[in-house]
Amino acid sequence: MSMSPPRPPVPAPAALATRAATLCALFVLALAGFLPRPAAAFETRAGAAWVYDMTTDTVLLEKNAHERLPPASMSKLMTINMLFEALKDGRVSLDDRFAVSSRAKALTGSTMFLNETDRPTVEDLIKGIVVLSGNDACVVVAEGLAGTEEEFARKMNDRARALGMSDSTFANASGWPHPNQRMSMHDLGILAARLIREFPEYYGYFALSEFPWDGRAPANRFNRNPLLAMGIDADGLKTGHTAEAGYGIVGSAVQDGRRIVFVLSGMTSEKERADEAERIANWAFREFVRKTVATRGTRIAEAEVWMGSQTRVGLVPAEDVTLLLPSLAQGALTAEVVYSGPLQAPFEQGAPMAEMIITVPDMAPVTVALVAEAAVPHGGLIARMRSAFQVLSARVLAEMAG
Repeated sequence: MSMSPPRPPVPAPAALATRAATLCALFVLALAGFLPRPAAAFETRAGAAWVYDMTTDTVLLEKNAHERLPPASMSKLMTINMLFEALKDGRVSLDDRFAVSSRAKALTGSTMFLNETDRPTVEDLIKGIVVLSGNDACVVVAEGLAGTEEEFARKMNDRARALGMSDSTFANASGWPHPNQRMSMHDLGILAARLIREFPEYYGYFALSEFPWDGRAPANRFNRNPLLAMGIDADGLKTGHTAEAGYGIVGSAVQDGRRIVFVLSGMTSEKERADEAERIANWAFREFVRKTVATRGTRIAEAEVWMGSQTRVGLVPAEDVTLLLPSLAQGALTAEVVYSGPLQAPFEQGAPMAEMIITVPDMAPVTVALVAEAAVPHGGLIARMRSAFQVLSARVLAEMAG
């Protein structure tokens, strides 16, 4: 008994980048409820700046943010990061004691006033770097973790590249002026966010107001970070100053469940640094508010389906879509959905299928993943016939147009 060969599958039309022409009516109405005006441009006096809302992953301000600049003592945050990683990995503990070399003792500038007979604990050194900005403490950490400061700098460079800090190079652990000691405000900002996010058990050290190490320098026991005394709910991180770099600061604060990180460089005095940091923190908290523009499972758009049991499927966000928006109403949000279609069946409910791009005036676009509202299995004979007719119709139309 002869059998006819199986029919070849109906070829799908070429996938095209498709923009959903019409968003679902309920979502359009939701967007219409939020009419943010563009945020008033913040004219910072800093030579370079980066302001970031950690809670919503939103960059609020960039000014020369990727320029490679001398970071001064702000680069001590990378030394702290290396030490926190060693603590988290179990390579050291807070009670471990490190030796002090003559090289560390010889460091001038901001110091803990360590000498070769001291054996400070890791916790002492953390406080000495964060609160006292001790250059000597940084060298002790570098030598304790890597043997030499030069080897530690090499490890810092390797780690910076692994963390995506492409604007950073290190020549030492303390931020002492050197042509190869460079960081951008962006890199300092993402490093600060990492310290907050990855090391909550150690981040509290940044909020210490004083550290009277061994009573050696009573006047030097206070934290140099002016933000801690301003009443703006700041809890870190680090100041910096050299003649080349000017006055800089990496700060973070939390208000009403929102955490911001901001980095400023190139200020002309301690007062200007403090005033500008307070101004920019107040602006970041007061100018922007969080709004939920779509809830989980809300149908945003529909996509065509190829060879499925149904011809269309709804596209929905897997989670609530919450944006940080300028607080006063005047402009408008826009949104479009982009996918490569038609979508090829079968697929499961919740499978990633598209992206929604929301545009906020004067801010970076926000991209949200959309998933299938329902599962769509393979279609039967009728689906194949429908698909064949669609292909044939497309070819006829193409020939007529040609």
